Amino acid sequence: MQEKLTTDAIALLKKLIETPSFSSEEDKTAANIEAWFKRYEVDYKRTQNNVWSINKYFDESKPTLLLNSHHDTVKPNNGYTKDPFEAIVENAKLYGLGSNDAGGCLVSLIAAFTYFYDAKDLNYNLVLVASAEEESSGPNGLNSLLDIIPKVDVAIVGEPTLMNLAIAEKGLVVFDAKVKGTASHAAHPNDDNAIYNTIDVLKWFKDFKFEKVSDVLGEVKLTVTQIKAGKQHNAIPSEVDLVIDVRVNDQYSNQEIADILIEKSPCSSIIARSLRLNSSSIPIEHPLVKAGIALGRETYGSPTLSDQAVLNCPSLKLGPGDSTRSHTADEFIYVNEIEEGIDLYIQLLRKIL
Repeated sequence: MQEKLTTDAIALLKKLIETPSFSSEEDKTAANIEAWFKRYEVDYKRTQNNVWSINKYFDESKPTLLLNSHHDTVKPNNGYTKDPFEAIVENAKLYGLGSNDAGGCLVSLIAAFTYFYDAKDLNYNLVLVASAEEESSGPNGLNSLLDIIPKVDVAIVGEPTLMNLAIAEKGLVVFDAKVKGTASHAAHPNDDNAIYNTIDVLKWFKDFKFEKVSDVLGEVKLTVTQIKAGKQHNAIPSEVDLVIDVRVNDQYSNQEIADILIEKSPCSSIIARSLRLNSSSIPIEHPLVKAGIALGRETYGSPTLSDQAVLNCPSLKLGPGDSTRSHTADEFIYVNEIEEGIDLYIQLLRKIL
């Protein structure tokens, strides 16, 4: 059965690649996933563009393990030399938009879930969620299902990790800030030029360090990513707009990060867009992590954000593919990474189920 599941999973990934599924436009890839469940006679439900299923012998007295990955993609960048919507296999690589992030993970988890779907007397219930709107952190993704699906006790989130164990993940807070000055004509003296005032502010952000460092995730990373000011060449603007991206380790809550920057930053104002995308982790002594280590997988902390951020339970990021390929031109995943991913997911689950 595992061999057939693997062959079918690779075929499903090719269909997903060839079906555009930008965030909030995933209706057709959701239909592809529904077709898999119908073919394998797996009961499922669809909530907007999220497709989900629970194992056949679900038992409310047992803890629940969530298997989750997403089927939406970012838009292809201008660097593509291949058709991003054509599933091309060359030199053992499967090319296409979403192949690595996170199609390979998704189809591998779907195959593993299907493998255990009708097994009896499992130690955990299984819930599989093929989620939408992960790339945009949208309102109709995994977060919208948490009050609909059974309560989740622990989760595996499928993202490309080279099948190593990301036991922690940084959270994210994006801030909008302003540096103010005095508007004037460019021809006249002005000692309160908002753009010049921004020089010291940018240096402050460049040099600022949060004190607490995580053993797994390292330092909090603060980066100014956008700057905007002025409308015409002969007018000094009254303010400069900045956007600051902060990747939060597990030593701070997002609220603590916001409180620190509001108190200490030299900006005229600084406001967090959202505080909901917190860091996440799973204890290294958790049975899932122990099982992965026993299979020879390494542990590490992930700097990138995933649907883990919306979960309120221990979660492990694990999947085939390489995170450094995500969002790149001519995105690809090795076919043998998918084969290995399915096998390792099944081996891992066997150890705890």
